[in-house]
Amino acid sequence: FFHLQKKRRAATARRQHLKSAMLQLAATEIEKEAAAKEVEKQNYLAEHCPPLSLPGSMQELQELCKKLHAKIDSVDEERYDTEVKLQKTTKELEDLSQKLFDLRGKFKRPPLRRVRMSADAMLRALLGSKHKVCMDLRANLKQVKKEDTEKEKDLRDVGDWRKNIEEKSGMEGRKKMFEAGE
Repeated sequence: FFHLQKKRRAATARRQHLKSAMLQLAATEIEKEAAAKEVEKQNYLAEHCPPLSLPGSMQELQELCKKLHAKIDSVDEERYDTEVKLQKTTKELEDLSQKLFDLRGKFKRPPLRRVRMSADAMLRALLGSKHKVCMDLRANLKQVKKEDTEKEKDLRDVGDWRKNIEEKSGMEGRKKMFEAGE
């Protein structure tokens, strides 16, 4: 038992040591990449953006401004062209992925499980916090004033329905119904 416990401790210690060594290596690699990117950026700027020397006369300043404007225009055109190219390629990529999806075949539906859920819970799941509809249908009904009709008067005259049922139950009730039907 103790032997197994020692092995486990050694394995976890080794695993922790390897993990920390990998993290240190990754950190140094990230630092090297950042430094390389910075050097690459400096080289690009030195190549494409020479240091600015301002001339003394007005005529030379105007010429410099015209050159800078022309350069800005050309850079903007390049940027626009690359954006359009990027949009085209992304659209093409989406179309190709859609074709690939279509070629693979129809989407298979996952097997659905039956879930018992009340109407209120279903509405709450669908509508979220907006759920204010109550599925108690009787609560949403309008109150209607009943007018006295002849049927209702007749029903009131008859009285309690239980009394009528008791009178009509048994053989005597059937006899009365039979005699009333004649």
